[in-house]
Amino acid sequence: MQYEIRGTTLQTVDVTLEPGESVYTQSGGMAWMSPNIDMSSEMKGGLMGALGRAVSGASVFLVNYTATSDPGSVTFASEFPGHIIPLQLEEGQAMVCQKEAFLVGQSTVKLETFFQKKLGAGLFGGEGFFLQKVTGPGVAFAQLAGEITEYNLEAGQGLRVDPGHVGVFEPTVSFDITMVKGIKNILFAGEGLFLADMRGPGRVWLQSMPLVNLARRLIPHLPKKSSG
Repeated sequence: MQYEIRGTTLQTVDVTLEPGESVYTQSGGMAWMSPNIDMSSEMKGGLMGALGRAVSGASVFLVNYTATSDPGSVTFASEFPGHIIPLQLEEGQAMVCQKEAFLVGQSTVKLETFFQKKLGAGLFGGEGFFLQKVTGPGVAFAQLAGEITEYNLEAGQGLRVDPGHVGVFEPTVSFDITMVKGIKNILFAGEGLFLADMRGPGRVWLQSMPLVNLARRLIPHLPKKSSG
């Protein structure tokens, strides 16, 4: 498989497949493809895998794209302004993603629900108890909103983050929730009650424009339904 990421703020990833090679995505992820690409939908991981995706807000059915003859191409488009990042995964290597992040992956990549074991992180971490985990071998592509900043945290090194800005992180990174200190900070800082407390070792990808923040800014400007 070969790929090329195109664009600036509304990116696409062009995937070129050799005959017999496959990639898969969630429902609605494909933008365009060559005629020799076969498309099929299935519940990867069986019934339990489908149920896990359903409760995490992901698609129950995943869609496979396979080149049937000569090399074929499929293009996948990001659903929001931001960037697409490739995740090169070795055998057994995993990444944890926010629910909207997974875009497409090779057929060898496993997509499953990641359960937040810590109660505080699950209740107040911005994504609920369920995230997504992708496990190699293979390449997966994540879509993150806005600009992306990557940190490589040393063992014990900490980072306090507004939960909505967390995009992707390695499972070795500890993810917990801490309460903002000071009543004036809680009331007037505009950052909410909780921050994500992330501690290394491991890599973290942060996004500059969480979708919930964008929606909050747009809502006051949307047309309001007439009372008449």
